[in-house]
Amino acid sequence: MKPAVIISLFVLLGLCAAVIIGFRPSLSSPLPHDDEQSGLKERITIKFSHVVAENTPKGLAAEHFANLVAQKSQDRIEIQVFPNGMLYSDPTEVDALKRGDIQMIAPAYSKLSAEAPAFLALDLPFAFPNQQAVDEALQGDIGRTLASTLEEHGMKGVAYWTNGFKQMTDNRKPLHKPEDFAGLTFRIMPSKVLASQFARLGAKTAFIPFTEVYRNVEQNSVGGQENTISNIYSKRLYKVQSFMTLSNHGYLGYAVIFNKPFWDKLPADVRRILQEALDETSLWIGMQAREINKLQLEEIRKAGTMQIDELSEADRQSWMQILEPLYGEYDKEIGHGLVAEIRKLRERYSAP
Repeated sequence: MKPAVIISLFVLLGLCAAVIIGFRPSLSSPLPHDDEQSGLKERITIKFSHVVAENTPKGLAAEHFANLVAQKSQDRIEIQVFPNGMLYSDPTEVDALKRGDIQMIAPAYSKLSAEAPAFLALDLPFAFPNQQAVDEALQGDIGRTLASTLEEHGMKGVAYWTNGFKQMTDNRKPLHKPEDFAGLTFRIMPSKVLASQFARLGAKTAFIPFTEVYRNVEQNSVGGQENTISNIYSKRLYKVQSFMTLSNHGYLGYAVIFNKPFWDKLPADVRRILQEALDETSLWIGMQAREINKLQLEEIRKAGTMQIDELSEADRQSWMQILEPLYGEYDKEIGHGLVAEIRKLRERYSAP
């Protein structure tokens, strides 16, 4: 046998011996501890998908909620937040939740109306004179009734997060009087009430997912849209729209929803931690959203790319007169006496 072969065999045998004897920890020695792996079996992971930017009220609320849950549970519960439609878009997130592919979403009220028509109540034009009226509605019987309608669809409503009142934007002309809408096309969320709202104003509508709004507006596929200041700012719509009317004609908020089978299987103490964090986040984002919309309106004004007009009281009354029949038109479909409750609330907060 050649010397080189003998040397190679000797080295190989030595390495084998080292592995068997020299490198093997003794049975009496404790195995090394990996802190990163400890407790992984007990950790609960919740995938939270949404479609807006991180710097919007919903995006900020999602991160705030995730941090609160981590603190309150001492990292036992992990909320994994996926913003900007990274996982699912407007048309697909509800089905993904019901399948259990994700455990948590926070869609705008309009996007739930196909599953639960009662949510159309929150799209009724000029339903809420101010934020106090919104808070009373959602924190009281109206909010509880709406949440209960989700359960038969495999969803658990657990909180409401605010964004703010919607404003009208357009590329062709200022929108002051109802006749100004004639012949225009507006992007809307999927809601029969919103489609009827614009139809009564003489305009056409197109449902476009939120993640595609900027491109469609920029390319003039639609001439206008309705949204909150924070969404107009974060999606840079103020750079591709020429006119904005501060109308406060509708309200945009979010129903925070879990997959119901997943929620029901969670230990009671975990549900308690989640609900506490949700309630605290609802209060926190309520204050943040008002400030965000105020500051971002000033930023839009400074940009100088839009003509911004306030809706006069006379024009507001004209809009309301044209749109009032929608309350009767959708009363039966919305059901649960919700339209009557909203009428009462509106009258109380509108009283001088």
